[in-house]
Amino acid sequence: MPFGTKAESTKPASAPASGGSRNAGAGTAGAVTAGAGAGAVKEQRVTKQRLAVSAALDELDDFVSTQELYRILQNQGVSVSLATAYRILQSLADEGLVDVLRNGDGEAVYRRCAVTGHHHHLLCRNCGKAVEVEAPAVETWAARIAAEHGYTEVAHTVEIFGLCAECTARKAAGTV
Repeated sequence: MPFGTKAESTKPASAPASGGSRNAGAGTAGAVTAGAGAGAVKEQRVTKQRLAVSAALDELDDFVSTQELYRILQNQGVSVSLATAYRILQSLADEGLVDVLRNGDGEAVYRRCAVTGHHHHLLCRNCGKAVEVEAPAVETWAARIAAEHGYTEVAHTVEIFGLCAECTARKAAGTV
């Protein structure tokens, strides 16, 4: 799946990427609320479907579209509608529990990230492989540019697109 654009981030640059624990509510009944500092986030009921979506994301390494995740869940025998999968993924993104980007077709793709702080991604345009990267120079530059123009409460998203080593090798071998 080729990647080419990013989704807009609604989190301030100083906000943590994760609004709660990585497996918030896993194995429990009740509700999940994003952590303090995440702003007013609607309290979420922990349902079998939400737990199944969360568990499936934990097993994946790369970004996945809602439809791809839906197919994975169906293959596992999980009963969840496509509309419910969309709502759950959007809720997880709103809570900062997953990262969301836009692929080359403009479709939102999601991934549970291991890095809990503010970070960026290096993405393969060909296969979708993602690497989480910290970029202190970008953070310094963004803060400086914002201050120079009198901006406060600044947020930014930086995604770097290219070909991963494997896709570069396949391209050189003529197999892409």
